[in-house]
Amino acid sequence: MNAFKIAYKPVGLALGATSGLLAGVAFKQTWKIIEGEGDAPDAMDEDRSWKQILIAAAIHGAIFAVVKAGVERSGAVATRRLTGSWPG
Repeated sequence: MNAFKIAYKPVGLALGATSGLLAGVAFKQTWKIIEGEGDAPDAMDEDRSWKQILIAAAIHGAIFAVVKAGVERSGAVATRRLTGSWPG
């Protein structure tokens, strides 16, 4: 692993944390639109059905994956523009 890739690691970690925060916000807003409720069901919510819990988990996972990929890709493109090298 060359020095550039090692130097990019902290940037990648920061982008990962940022994408997690953005995905959480996006999921909460999406769930409000879908169900009209403020909080999404958790796996341990006794009063929620299996259907609600699994649908919420699937939507959350999809949103997280899309946001994470978008943020990471944007970071890699910006890094290449700045340095001329692809960080991956």
